[in-house]
Amino acid sequence: MELPSIIPVFPLPNVVLFPGVPLPLHIFEPRYRDLARDAAATHEIIGVTLLRGDWRARYYENPDIFETGCAGRILNLEELQDGKLNILLHGVREFTIERHIFDKSYREAVVHWRNLGPRAIDSACRSRLIRLLSGFLRTQLDTPAYRLLHDQTLSDDLLVNFFSYALEIAPLEKQGLLEAASLAERAEGLRDILEFHLAETRLGPRPPGPDRCH
Repeated sequence: MELPSIIPVFPLPNVVLFPGVPLPLHIFEPRYRDLARDAAATHEIIGVTLLRGDWRARYYENPDIFETGCAGRILNLEELQDGKLNILLHGVREFTIERHIFDKSYREAVVHWRNLGPRAIDSACRSRLIRLLSGFLRTQLDTPAYRLLHDQTLSDDLLVNFFSYALEIAPLEKQGLLEAASLAERAEGLRDILEFHLAETRLGPRPPGPDRCH
């Protein structure tokens, strides 16, 4: 798949997109309506990035964003009567921003498309990850996520990427997973996060004391 070297960038406060994952968006700001319409009329690619730092102070200007994001291809665009849009993106590939462009109402960027190498992990890592995810989702046995986890046909990359996206963990933790240099490294990072959260759940909330930092 040939991807453009310059793409529009849609920064979000709490969403990190991963390859292979669907992302529905409701777009109401005029600048991002422009972005979606322009992308739909050309290469259909939108780069999704996470806002960083004190982005609220400059949200309506050009707030800081993380330099690593994931591009999605527009699968569907629905224009509503009030001019707002509903779009569905499908995660395609990770990128790193090389240069920001502010010539339009929205941000564009010259990007480097990242190559994470083999989209596979070893069987021991996969088995460990599934056990940890089962423990993390133990109260959600009837959910599509739990059923997907136990689908034997689920590929390694979709296993790692979908749960990196879908789990209720902090956006910064997801950003760290997106920035991994390989799928195996992303799987290891997801494993570490799951082990930490499961251990935290077993220990329960810690009472305040002199050994806690504020």
